[in-house]
Amino acid sequence: MKFELTILGSNSALPTSKRFPTAQVLNVLERFFLIDCGEGTQMQLKKFRVPMSRINHVFISHLHGDHFFGLIGLISSFSLQGRTNDLHIYAHSKLEKIVRFQLDILDSRLSYKLIFHNIFGKEIQTLFEDDALTVQSFPLKHGVMPCVGFLFKEKQRPLHLRKEMLDFYEIPIRARHGIKLGDDYLTEEGELIANEKLTFAATPPRSYAFCTDTAYFPRIVPVIKQVDLLYHEATFLKDDEKRAKSTYHSTTKQAALIAKEAEVGQLLIGHFSARFHDLSSHLNEAREVFPNTELAEDGKVFTILNT
Repeated sequence: MKFELTILGSNSALPTSKRFPTAQVLNVLERFFLIDCGEGTQMQLKKFRVPMSRINHVFISHLHGDHFFGLIGLISSFSLQGRTNDLHIYAHSKLEKIVRFQLDILDSRLSYKLIFHNIFGKEIQTLFEDDALTVQSFPLKHGVMPCVGFLFKEKQRPLHLRKEMLDFYEIPIRARHGIKLGDDYLTEEGELIANEKLTFAATPPRSYAFCTDTAYFPRIVPVIKQVDLLYHEATFLKDDEKRAKSTYHSTTKQAALIAKEAEVGQLLIGHFSARFHDLSSHLNEAREVFPNTELAEDGKVFTILNT
């Protein structure tokens, strides 16, 4: 049962030959969620063998070009491939105007339906929910508003059944779903079997938080508290803190401080400047504060295992 993140792009505004602008895909139980869509995203999807046809939800953090310039190309390619499934896009309302304008100018007729969902960005907002997953947006601190992060959280899973106890009490299949949800079991003889005799603890739900362009913003700590995996931008090295503040970005140290304060499982840092060819300083500086840090480089895959 996968909960797996693929990095499609890890650079900031300017791409390089090895690093594309921001884009990621999160695979939750074989459902694929695209997070940001910088220039060249569809090329990266093909390069890293992500099944494009299974992407039905796209989340755009804010309207700086390096986070959405790849979207119109992806939308067009979906249609050329004969897509029929609806595509849901979650973003500031201006993005719908931009995309509709582009399609109109190009006289494009899509083979599927585009459905836009407005992100307001001033508070925590539930964007998507089904029986297994909830996706929320939350405010970040950046030069363009709204700019939001995204929190992907599995819902609490059912309890595990103790097969030997089910067999011992000859519990029929029809009663087992309720037991997994916490019910006790009443035998035909009238004996009440406590649920804890029949089950053991459920697998903990997994979680991922995406915090792209933002200044150091400790207010997000309660929102992302104890997530399994955190992506946090680290555009600058720690000696460039003044520049980071003036451009509403973060340093390596600040990203690591957020991870430490939030007690997350693992930190990924990204949104690197094109002027950095060697990212070892970024990694070393972050690890000084939060040892379990990795670089979110193009093509890397990070898996949150069932525990």
